[in-house]
Amino acid sequence: MITAIAGLLSGVIASMGLGGGAVLLIYLIYIDHVPQLTAQGVNILFFIPIGILATVIYAIKKQIKWKTVLPFMLCGLLGAAIGFWLSDIIPVDYLSKVFGGFLIVAGLLGIFKKKKKSD
Repeated sequence: MITAIAGLLSGVIASMGLGGGAVLLIYLIYIDHVPQLTAQGVNILFFIPIGILATVIYAIKKQIKWKTVLPFMLCGLLGAAIGFWLSDIIPVDYLSKVFGGFLIVAGLLGIFKKKKKSD
């Protein structure tokens, strides 16, 4: 039951573009005790169909600016290749600490970042 809830919550958060991978990784590593690198692989496979579905839905709603997205996609692919390569070099314990630190910084930025006034 907890696995189903984690999967559902990850999918909902991911489809809104809010980092559902963090939820899934936290569940896999700390609750299901899956090794870090295995959890990363599961996370990637989990998000392929979710990403495709979310992209189709957002494209139908005409909420994607393709000229903005394409450079990010290309750089993201390059970043993914570099990250995959680095994950074989960097010790798992260090990766876990970097991931935890990233979550803390992202959370603090989300809490304390001032909103811009919209016109």
